[in-house]
Amino acid sequence: MTVALAVFCLFALALHFLSIGLAARRVRMRHRAMPVPADAPPVTVIRPVCGIEAFSRETLGSSFALDYPNYELLFCVARADDPVTAIVYRLIDAHPEIPARLFVGDDRVSLNPKLNNTVKGWDAAQNEWIIMADSNVLMPRDYVQRLLARWRHDTGVVCSVPIASRPANFWAELECAFLNTYEARWEYAADSLGFAFAQGKSMLMRKSVIDHGGGIRALGAEIAEDAALTKLLHAAGLKVHLVNNPFEQPLGSRSAAEVWSRQTRWSRLRRMTFPLMFVPELLPGAFFPFIALMAVAAQTEIGMAETSGLAVAFLALWLGAEAALARVAGWHWSIRTALACVLRDILLPLLWVDAWLGSGFTWRGTEMRPREAVEAPR
Repeated sequence: MTVALAVFCLFALALHFLSIGLAARRVRMRHRAMPVPADAPPVTVIRPVCGIEAFSRETLGSSFALDYPNYELLFCVARADDPVTAIVYRLIDAHPEIPARLFVGDDRVSLNPKLNNTVKGWDAAQNEWIIMADSNVLMPRDYVQRLLARWRHDTGVVCSVPIASRPANFWAELECAFLNTYEARWEYAADSLGFAFAQGKSMLMRKSVIDHGGGIRALGAEIAEDAALTKLLHAAGLKVHLVNNPFEQPLGSRSAAEVWSRQTRWSRLRRMTFPLMFVPELLPGAFFPFIALMAVAAQTEIGMAETSGLAVAFLALWLGAEAALARVAGWHWSIRTALACVLRDILLPLLWVDAWLGSGFTWRGTEMRPREAVEAPR
């Protein structure tokens, strides 16, 4: 048993370092913006909006500052009385040089309110190349170029994971710990091995490809539009690719309840849409390897000082590797982030269990459940 526990701990550390190495190759910080390609195609950028967040003016305003010669902006909102509409209209008026429109209305084509909000923008898009981007994504000036640069002959969509920045309190640090050196790291490791999944924060697509697969409304086949898109593209023999140097999502303050709600929502979505791929998510954090190491120390009957030294060395190696990834990528990292990573890895098994026990969630005031639960006879 002692040998097995020691082997498990060493294997977990090796897998941790491998995933960080694979991710670091892809996300190394760039110091120069990407130039506009000579054959830059016209692009439509669709941004569904709902409510005002801490950095809404900055993130939505970044849509108008792209260093790209030919793009249109289509904002979509479900209700005319949404307070974010005032921000959007002011930005449109302040940038008459950018073709931009705001579409209002709620097309109930699915159980997904974000997809319902996006449909009208998709239908109005004038270009073959379409980017769907969440309202809290901060777009750099070379945003479009970065997405186009990852397009290959077998690509169905190019996505970006969210990279959390500007945390204003500890709970926002916890969200950074989840999003950056954990979730983004594993998604890039999977992408490096050819197993990427679509991520709805930023998605570059070709309209004709999606229309051939049933159109934007076909993404309502799953409770999450990015999961439906992944399955649609895989059925067509196309791949998902992640952009190099992913885009920033500034956070501000968060509450513990907000972070827990968001993480349970995402973990339940992953479990409902790709259950077999979700099963291994119980193991990647530091919790079980650390417990195994402490069990080894207890069985070998070493002293308290040596046990404490092993614990400190393990955490230093584990967290030091994550800190190195953040430094290479230019992502936020601080002492508070390191403490948040410890809490994150304690919470990961609880999230995994919750994902199997829960079957739905509330998102922006909307109750969302799996399609089979909605369609089951009452």
